[in-house]
Amino acid sequence: MGASFAASPAFSQAVTESPPVVAGAPRLTVQTITVHGAALEGNLEGEAADRTVLVVLPPNYATQPRRRYPVLYALHGYSIGAQQWVQEIHVPQTIANAYAKGLPDMIVVIPDAKTAYNGSMYSGSMTTGDFETFVSRDLVRYVDAHYRTIPDRLSRGLAGHSMGGYGTARIGMKHADTFGALYMMSPCCLSARAADPLTPEAAAALASVTSPADSAKLPFPLRAQFAVAAAWSPNPKKPPLYLDLPVENGVTRPDVIARWAANAPLSFADQYIGNLRQYRAIAIDVGDQDSLKVDAQKLHDLLDGYGVANSFTIYPGTHVSRVAFRFQDEVLPFFGRELKR
Repeated sequence: MGASFAASPAFSQAVTESPPVVAGAPRLTVQTITVHGAALEGNLEGEAADRTVLVVLPPNYATQPRRRYPVLYALHGYSIGAQQWVQEIHVPQTIANAYAKGLPDMIVVIPDAKTAYNGSMYSGSMTTGDFETFVSRDLVRYVDAHYRTIPDRLSRGLAGHSMGGYGTARIGMKHADTFGALYMMSPCCLSARAADPLTPEAAAALASVTSPADSAKLPFPLRAQFAVAAAWSPNPKKPPLYLDLPVENGVTRPDVIARWAANAPLSFADQYIGNLRQYRAIAIDVGDQDSLKVDAQKLHDLLDGYGVANSFTIYPGTHVSRVAFRFQDEVLPFFGRELKR
């Protein structure tokens, strides 16, 4: 297969085990809203600038109208949207369970960043639109304007799983002026990788794609290439797809590989150490049966090497097997401790 910067596990709607209901778990309000992304306007792929966003309000939001709350922004992975991810992490039940276990009140915001090729990579591209700026600017401004938030970076957290973990790394490194704590769950795409040789069948399959709809028939590794290319190697002069693939007509393109490499957090983290030192807390976790653990370890080691405080956990599990439990028992309490209120 061709260059593989998306992680190797098959990112799709996963059936995950739900943590049991905890006694005293409150009933929560989940709102489905639409947020306009100025940063997404005019993208060449035709992605909607109006994005679906799920907002989970704390149990006392309606009864304490003068109270303000910290906010956790939670980013989904590749091949799913916000609605599918809340099923994987069993929201709102896991959040309600966390409250029953003593979680301090907070607002949880889950934006949808699914695109024509199943994932924006939370990056900035003329082809897909600038999802990095949508999350770090447009979404935060909207939530602060429409909900009773504490509009302070130290009261905002950013977390995500898989592609969302990549987005947390990318956005977190560049926007420490917006967020105060980071949690990367099984982050993908942290390191640059060379292009693998294409089989004749794979090359023919890639060449047959003339629209995003065509890519839906491709196996995951090939389809993911289009998502990554749309995000990291856009080409506004190359309709109808407006992107450059790393292998074209059977020939590897080093210029495209270099552009992809420039978007790997392990390649650019050194530039943002000053930003990373501003966070109150940074956490990384990954399953012991997840191939992504190697790069997650490298990111942890890089941060340690610079003296950037962070926690790193390898837990028993695969890429998705414990994601709901981790969200309930580790991610939410982490932000309950670290977000200023």
